[in-house]
Amino acid sequence: MSKVLGVIGGMGPAATVAFLARVQALTPARGDADHIRVLMDLNPQVPDRNTRPGEAEVVLGQMAARLAAAGAQVIAMPCNTAHAQAGEIRAVCAAQGLGFIDMIAATADAAVADHGLNDGARRIGVLATSGGGRLYQAALEARGVETVLLDGADREAFMGLVYGVKRGDVGEAARVGMRGLAQALGEAGAQALIAGCTEVPLLLRAEEAPVGLTDSAEVLARACVGACL
Repeated sequence: MSKVLGVIGGMGPAATVAFLARVQALTPARGDADHIRVLMDLNPQVPDRNTRPGEAEVVLGQMAARLAAAGAQVIAMPCNTAHAQAGEIRAVCAAQGLGFIDMIAATADAAVADHGLNDGARRIGVLATSGGGRLYQAALEARGVETVLLDGADREAFMGLVYGVKRGDVGEAARVGMRGLAQALGEAGAQALIAGCTEVPLLLRAEEAPVGLTDSAEVLARACVGACL
């Protein structure tokens, strides 16, 4: 039997629902019984990871503990930024003997592999919040890759688009805006891109990006299927 997946979600709700759909779609199943059992805590009331990180870490740890008590054996969190506040989650997983899938590490590994690090793709642009960008910068530098990040007005525009998705705005203007930010990273020298925020793929498809795009939500979904089956 497959392991039980526990998902710490709600950051934001639409991105979490899209992530669950990816897990289902990527599972090689012939019928219902072949799919992964998922325990979900979709909690949109987690304190803001950008402005209240300490409070967020406490709540995330409590969510992990509840999922563990309910029978989860593998924990995943489809929110890149919140991985900066994953200390309590890791502590719960260590105490309970559970697996925790590090979304940042898995995506950094995938981006390096996907875009041919050995063939010269040494600069990867990251579409992420400030907190998520710092996580990816450290992870990519540890893998010998330079990071290109949004700054100034582009960073402000990105955050506006992300919070817009949380309000339900996934219209054409928002999509055009995200394509423009991806283009800006490409023009700044990025030879590949990471969708380092789970709202990004709700606005930007891989084929619309100016260079190869690694989707962190897709990477995490694949890792969950691999860990649970």
